[in-house]
Amino acid sequence: MEPAEYDLMDAAEDGMWWYRALHAQVLAALDAARPGPGRLLDAGCGTGGFLARLRERWPDRAAMGLEYHPAAAARAAAKSGRPVAIGSVNDLPFADASFDAVVSLDVLCHAAVDTDRALAEMRRVLRPGGVLVVNLPAFAWLHSTHDIRVQNARRFTARGAAAMLDGAGLQRVRPHYWNSLLLPLMVLQRKVLARAPDGRSDVATFPPWLDHSLYAMCRLERLLQAGGLPFPAGGSVLATALRP
Repeated sequence: MEPAEYDLMDAAEDGMWWYRALHAQVLAALDAARPGPGRLLDAGCGTGGFLARLRERWPDRAAMGLEYHPAAAARAAAKSGRPVAIGSVNDLPFADASFDAVVSLDVLCHAAVDTDRALAEMRRVLRPGGVLVVNLPAFAWLHSTHDIRVQNARRFTARGAAAMLDGAGLQRVRPHYWNSLLLPLMVLQRKVLARAPDGRSDVATFPPWLDHSLYAMCRLERLLQAGGLPFPAGGSVLATALRP
């Protein structure tokens, strides 16, 4: 991403509805997968929002980040109080079987990432039985100026994500769509209202009433998911898998 996009992320991720909803989805996935008590890696941690949320939820959990952009890595370490290594997900600077869990949020979609190589690296650093959690933007037809701004080169379906993780040698792959109730608004915003090629990304500060309303919809959706209601489409795909 461009430095300006890191600035936007750093300013927005503590409070913006999208980040809060994403982090809640990932924490719920980790709760369900029950990784071992060892270290957790946030691979491509940006400016550290999820690491900070993880510290709030599980303050005693050993966790660290990895980020390619040095300035973002420094921000992430300061924000989260966790160590952050500088490096690429294409070549993780960690020993084999170093982590009980690896989380990677909207990273495999990035233009600079070789998805096959990155997944092979994530599998390598996981211990046997370790948990991988990835979040991915959904549906190629949703590609928009937002993707251009944050340098997303690919978007995924749940079936495609499952095939990709299975092909990487992972097991018990479980993908699901989320940000489903808000998908019509997402389509309106990205395909109708913000079609200009020089438009900005969707990362922004929203009026409090709107931010609260959007997050409430995501929370309702999460409760429906927990009750067993599947959604056939959504703005994102979240998937969990285990290293055999």
